[in-house]
Formats: sequence, C-alpha cells, structure tokens
Amino acid sequence: MRTIATLIGIIAPATAFAAENAVETSASPLVWIFAGFCALVVVAQIVPAVMLMTGIVKGLVATSEKEVEAKN
Repeated sequence: MRTIATLIGIIAPATAFAAENAVETSASPLVWIFAGFCALVVVAQIVPAVMLMTGIVKGLVATSEKEVEAKN
C-alpha cells in the first residue's frame, strides 16, 4: 500500500506538468468541423420539436373552437 501511495505521489505531479505544456492556444480546423457537425445535429433535432409543439398548440386551439361552436 505504501508503494502505491509513493507511485501516485510521483506520477500525479508529472502528469500535471505534462498537461500544462500540452495546451494549444488555437483550435485546429478539425475541431471547428466537429463543432459545426455537433451544431447541425442540434439544429436537426430542434426543427422537428418546434413542428411538434406548433401542432400541439394548433390541436388545442382547434378543439376549443369546436367546443364553443357546439355549445351555441
């Protein structure tokens, strides 16, 4: 157990220093392409959701108008 604690104590700071030097200041074009693809997926899921919500609202409005006509 003591050996594992010693190894973790040695490795943890080394990985922190390695990660510090690995940070890039600018994103590559592949990162932008991936982000754009993710945005397209989100938009593709929002469009049917908006259409569904407008259909629900139209359905609710249409039934309330029919009820008013039936009562008269």
